[in-house]
Amino acid sequence: MIAIVGPTAVGKSDLALRLAQYFPLEIISADSRQVYRYMDIGTNKPSLAERALVTHHVVDILDPDQDFSLAMYHQLAMEALEAIRKKGKLPLLVGGSGLYVWSLVEGWKMPEVPPDQELRCRLEARAEHEDSQSLYRELQNIDPSSAEKIDPSNIRRIIRALEIYHSTGQPPSQLQRKEAPDFSILVIGLTQERSDLYERIDWRVDEMIKRGLVGEVEQLLKKGYGPSLPSMSGIGYRQISQFLRSEMTLPEAIDRMKYETHRLARRQYAWFRLSDDRIHWFDVTKTEGKASVAALNKVKGLIEGFIS
Repeated sequence: MIAIVGPTAVGKSDLALRLAQYFPLEIISADSRQVYRYMDIGTNKPSLAERALVTHHVVDILDPDQDFSLAMYHQLAMEALEAIRKKGKLPLLVGGSGLYVWSLVEGWKMPEVPPDQELRCRLEARAEHEDSQSLYRELQNIDPSSAEKIDPSNIRRIIRALEIYHSTGQPPSQLQRKEAPDFSILVIGLTQERSDLYERIDWRVDEMIKRGLVGEVEQLLKKGYGPSLPSMSGIGYRQISQFLRSEMTLPEAIDRMKYETHRLARRQYAWFRLSDDRIHWFDVTKTEGKASVAALNKVKGLIEGFIS
C-alpha cells in the first residue's frame, strides 16, 4: 500500500489522480467527512468524473445522520484494500485524517464497543449546558494518553472516548493495540511553506462559496440533517449553518472557515511530523511549471522503486 498524507489543501488528491495515469491503482479515502452523502462541496469530495476515472473507496457510503467510527472506518478500509489487491492493483490511501491513516499503517486493533445512545445524549447535554472543557477534563483524568491525541474542541471524539471507558471500565488507550500489517507500506508526505499553504486554503474556501456551499448546507438542513449532528459539525458546515440561522454574517462565516482550516492544518502537522522518518516528504511550495513536474517525477520514481 502507498499512502499520501499531509495537511489539508496541499494537493494530495491532485497528486493521486495524476499518479493514476502511470500506475494501475485505486484510491482509499482517509477523510472523515467524505464518507457522507450530499456533502460534496464542503468536503472537497472527488467529482463523479474523477471517480469514473479512478475507483474511490470509503466515499459516499453513509447518510449524514448515520453513526461512523474509527473502528468502522478501519474495517471498511481494510476490506477495500484486500479487494484492490485481489484485482492486482495498487491500493493508494489518500487523506489528511491522521487517526485514519495511522490506524491502517500501524495496524491498530480497536475495541469493538457499540454506541450507547443514552450515554451519548447525557454527555451531549452536559457539553451544551456546562462547558465542553468539562468533558475534556474528565477524559484527561481517566485517560491522559487518549486526551493528548484529541483536540479539546472535538466533542464527538471526546464523547466516544468516554463512551468506551464507561462501557468497558478501561481507558481507551489501554484497549488499543498494534499489529504490524502483512504488507509493505510506502508513506509519501506533501508539505508547503506555511504562508503559501494558508493562501491556498483561503483560495479553496472562497471557491467552495462560489461553487454553492451555502446552497448545499441549505439542502442538508431541509432534508432534516440538523447542525447538532457530528457530520454537520465539520468546518464549513458548522459556520454556514450559523450564517443561515443569522448567528453571523456570511463574511464572518467565511473568515471563521479560513481560521478553523488554518488550525486544522497545524493539527495535521502534529499527526504527520516533518521529522518522522517513515514519511518521504516532498515540498510542493512551488506548484507551477517545472517544479511541479519534477516533484511528480520524483514521486513516480520512488513508487517504481517500491513496487519493483
